[in-house]
Amino acid sequence: MANIPSTDLDVFPLSLGGNVFGWTADESQSFAVLDAYAAAGGNFIDSADVYSNWVPGHSGGESETVIGNWLRRRGKRDDMIVATKVGGGGDGLAPETIRTHAEASLKRLGTDRIDLYYAHYDDPDTPLEETLAAFDALVREGKVRAIAASNYSADRLAQALAVSDREGFARYVALQPHYNLVERDDYENGLRDLVAREQLVTIPYFGLAKGFLTGKYRPGVNGVESERAEGASAYLEDDRNVALLGVLDDIATAHETTVAAISLAWLLAQPTVIAPIASARTPEQLTGLLPFAALQLGDDELARLTAATA
Repeated sequence: MANIPSTDLDVFPLSLGGNVFGWTADESQSFAVLDAYAAAGGNFIDSADVYSNWVPGHSGGESETVIGNWLRRRGKRDDMIVATKVGGGGDGLAPETIRTHAEASLKRLGTDRIDLYYAHYDDPDTPLEETLAAFDALVREGKVRAIAASNYSADRLAQALAVSDREGFARYVALQPHYNLVERDDYENGLRDLVAREQLVTIPYFGLAKGFLTGKYRPGVNGVESERAEGASAYLEDDRNVALLGVLDDIATAHETTVAAISLAWLLAQPTVIAPIASARTPEQLTGLLPFAALQLGDDELARLTAATA
């Protein structure tokens, strides 16, 4: 376990992505994945109030509902760090939105507190002072233990932290950016240094690049069953990414583990990263991810991987 600074939240190295719960994994399948994750020592579940509103007939909240049902039926609430988000789907971060959505998330999760509550997307139309005052009120009431930011630019994150410092509001303790071996520029050019300087931690989403970094998607391989197959296969259009698969294969073979585990181990080794997010539709998929938590890549291996997508 690793501690999120300035909090009492100690988290497992893999944050289990809840985006698939209620979408590509029904409740029974989701429970099986959650059971396997908990059995492996996992305690850090990631969701959002909009998951899975992109599915016809869904309005959002399906993932939180599944997670809440599992927590209640398994009696696991006190064992888990539950993260969710507000402000996705164009909802914004006005104080009334934050309050209303937080109460709805608490109800769906069947809990009296959210452990880590993210601003899902920045809202330039709402003053940061108003957004952060609303988050601060939830923290003071005990309904939220800590707050974090997702999909913020370096400038806006810096401004938000300055507002919290000036006003005495609860401060963002973590950043959830899009970051992995093949998507590096946005995070490494500005955000990474800010996060380190401000003593935050990073919890990257799409840690496996929509599945590309599992190694399932390769030139000439067709018919991979996944809702994200098109997005993952698009990475094959860059020759550097195809070459990266060869490097990943070599290192995975040397460690007798999976390409996915090597990809996540590289991510966990990056400065400020405390727990990559990855999802699994089945316990078998999860089994392919978990070895990374105990995997130590050598400096030369990390350098090879970094250089492959430089």
